[in-house]
Amino acid sequence: MDKEITIYDIASETGVSPTTVSRALNNHPAVKDKTKKKIFDAVDKLGYRSNIFASNLRSKFTNNIGVIVPRLNSSFQSAVLAGMEKIANEAGFNLIISQSFESEEKEKANAKSMYNSRVDGLLVSLASNTKEIAHFKPFIKKGTPVIFFDRIAEDSNMTGVIIDNSRAAYNSTQHLIEQGCKNIVHALGNPNINIYADRLKGYKYALMDNGLAFKNNNIIFSDLNEASGEEIAHKILSIKPLPDGLFVSNDICAASCVNHLKKAGIRIPEDIAIVGFNNDTVSRLIEPNLTTTNYPGFEMGEVAMKNLINRLKDRSDDVLQNTNTITLKADLIIRDSSLKTKKLTGHKRNLKDDKK
Repeated sequence: MDKEITIYDIASETGVSPTTVSRALNNHPAVKDKTKKKIFDAVDKLGYRSNIFASNLRSKFTNNIGVIVPRLNSSFQSAVLAGMEKIANEAGFNLIISQSFESEEKEKANAKSMYNSRVDGLLVSLASNTKEIAHFKPFIKKGTPVIFFDRIAEDSNMTGVIIDNSRAAYNSTQHLIEQGCKNIVHALGNPNINIYADRLKGYKYALMDNGLAFKNNNIIFSDLNEASGEEIAHKILSIKPLPDGLFVSNDICAASCVNHLKKAGIRIPEDIAIVGFNNDTVSRLIEPNLTTTNYPGFEMGEVAMKNLINRLKDRSDDVLQNTNTITLKADLIIRDSSLKTKKLTGHKRNLKDDKK
């Protein structure tokens, strides 16, 4: 193994003092340009690497921001990360990304690793079975900001970036009711997660406001992946009478439901009108195109990262600085999968315009 080159080797090569080498590497104005060039030529020749870690320890900052997501194979999380990366890159920060695989224990291990890596801040979307957030308290104790996004910690004073999931689900269900649906199934993820618990509330509120009875048999808990779509379709086909509406809290799963129901001879939307969630690319590729809620993942990533960086810069005048919950706008995008009448295709419904 080759010896690690130090500033002392550079000094010996160039005939200047180690202090001058250090100053040149830090672009100190006291070092003449001719001397700087000689030093940087020696750096290239010898293959010197600056010890960023040691430098960061001295400055007490690493310029690294940690991100923990439930899973990376999600188009929504990919969009969030793209938004975060854009803002972080512009501000000179790097991202350290890990996934919990929907496991609280893995999330705890990731948090410990981020803490030991001395990240300057942490952005988190919680795992499906996370019940408490004590593993993030060491960051708070050290003054390291932690911001949650999408799946946030309930009963916490920490900042969370979300959409109004209850209102979004209300609008999705209300739209199906307006299309004449009276027997609507709702397929969702783990109700212990805030986003699914809130969507279930919104679904119930819409039924209540329209005088429709809530039926436990019309609630299907699922992993909401492509394979789950087939399972949900089979369950729907077993319900008597056959449901006339389906609201799925994920576009991939909803698209899979569409395919499997069509294979069983069900007409979409004539027999069953279907609404998804997220506005993933698949929603525009499936036939018929899928009605869905636009979940602004890229914007969510940008807002979460801006808020975190503002805290790091101690910009106390920023309006987001003291906000515990940041709620982003979302729209219901109406397409053919839910339209028993074809008048509103492509229509967007602003969540703020509708009643709760």
